[in-house]
Amino acid sequence: MPYMDSLRVFVRVMELGSITAGGRDLRLTPAVASNRIKELEQRLNVRLFNRTTRKLTPTEAGEAFYGHARRVVTSLEDAEAAMSGFSHQPSGAIRVSAPLGIGKRIIAPLIPDFVDRYPDVSVRLRLSDRKVDIVDDGLDLAFFVGRPPDSELKLRKIIDTPRVLCAAPDYLAQFGTPAKPADLHKHNCLLLRYPRSPEWFWVLETADGPRKYEVSGSYDSDDGDVLTLWALAGRGIVMKPRFDVAEHLASGALVELLPDTPPEPSLFGCLYPHRRLQDKKVRLFIDFLLEQSVARLQAMARDVA
Repeated sequence: MPYMDSLRVFVRVMELGSITAGGRDLRLTPAVASNRIKELEQRLNVRLFNRTTRKLTPTEAGEAFYGHARRVVTSLEDAEAAMSGFSHQPSGAIRVSAPLGIGKRIIAPLIPDFVDRYPDVSVRLRLSDRKVDIVDDGLDLAFFVGRPPDSELKLRKIIDTPRVLCAAPDYLAQFGTPAKPADLHKHNCLLLRYPRSPEWFWVLETADGPRKYEVSGSYDSDDGDVLTLWALAGRGIVMKPRFDVAEHLASGALVELLPDTPPEPSLFGCLYPHRRLQDKKVRLFIDFLLEQSVARLQAMARDVA
């Protein structure tokens, strides 16, 4: 279906902002993706993008055509997904996103096992600590750690993950160890921040219930692993899921702080559009990852205990 293939390329180029990115997402070379766009423009007799050496910008016609093309591609995907239920062997691509820490340590190691079980399925994993838009980014599902966003998407809870405040011994030797949560305002706190990030305070569990504490510091990043590196380098106090720093706590490279008033646990779960459950491969992937990730997290907790 050359025309449908061209529509798919156009939709992904619109969503990802470049011909190279759109082609890569569909496993096409930039040259092939560019040719698909040109073929579509010739068929429609309009220019869909304005191209310069540095920038690709949709034309007015391209903007108008995108909504129609997206609906056509979505309808075809839904039809294919509905038919997949009649097939004993699921096939096709699953587009997944996850935060960096849990993506690297929990999700990514499990994907090869899933693909071994269902060899006609390919998994395209994107890792980022920034929030994603499942619909606009063309994802089938997105894993998250934290408070679930307000959304009409379907939510599957996986497990509550304990979090911990910690710092390197060198930092504590130089700046002291906080004795109570109110002491945090005197310390350099390493914060996960990005546009529209909610992390301007930390919520700790106290005898009077959850309480917010304003925190600040000289360092912030949109990459949770960078915060861990800064903490290991003695640059401040970090709040992390316990599984994410378990090995550093066990080795003594990081020291747990305020264990009597720990941070609130984070919800680990996944979000997906309701319609994606029509797709057999997506259902199987969600069930597999839920079961296996819980087992992996529980095993990590036993290793640290």
